Amino acid sequence: MNFLAHTYLSGSNEEIIVGNFMGDYVKGRNYLLFPEEVKKGILIHRDIDSFTDMHLITRRSKQRVAARYHKYAGIIIDIFYDHFLASLWDEYSDLPLQDFVNRTYDLLKRNYKVLPEAIKRWFPTFLENNWMMTYRTVDGIELVLERMSANTSLPNHASYATDVLKEQYSVFEEDFREFFPLIVAFLEEKYQISIDNTRVDYPYA
Repeated sequence: MNFLAHTYLSGSNEEIIVGNFMGDYVKGRNYLLFPEEVKKGILIHRDIDSFTDMHLITRRSKQRVAARYHKYAGIIIDIFYDHFLASLWDEYSDLPLQDFVNRTYDLLKRNYKVLPEAIKRWFPTFLENNWMMTYRTVDGIELVLERMSANTSLPNHASYATDVLKEQYSVFEEDFREFFPLIVAFLEEKYQISIDNTRVDYPYA
């Protein structure tokens, strides 16, 4: 799961969303330094990653890109699954995707001071490029992967990844449709949150 799915799977509490968004950038017990609901969001992020990494469905997905990506295959599937969430958005929320994304950008800007320094370095570019809307198209996914490979240790096989996605699109989509309700149910039960993004429990202009 990447930024869009992590945000969606936070429910409607602003601090939980912020914690979930920045979860990759808070290591070990450093999560204890944050307010209670932000801590909860960080722990939800970790549980999303663990549940996703270990599940048989996502392992099946990863095998299709493992020939080139090896240990990085999970990152590619995270991006693919965000693509399917974006492209199938109307099945998961009554709130239009652009409205949801704008709402997320607004709350992250309001909570900018809480964000780790590593996020602050790329956050302006993240907003400028409207990163979370980029997931909607396969071309957008290729662009996301190219940017990630330029700024991280992810190998630069973006064209290969999108070729695999195009060739096996319906199979990846079937994996996503099978997996996503399972992670929603897991989080709602464990954290007693409602993952219903038609609700707004925080200010939104």
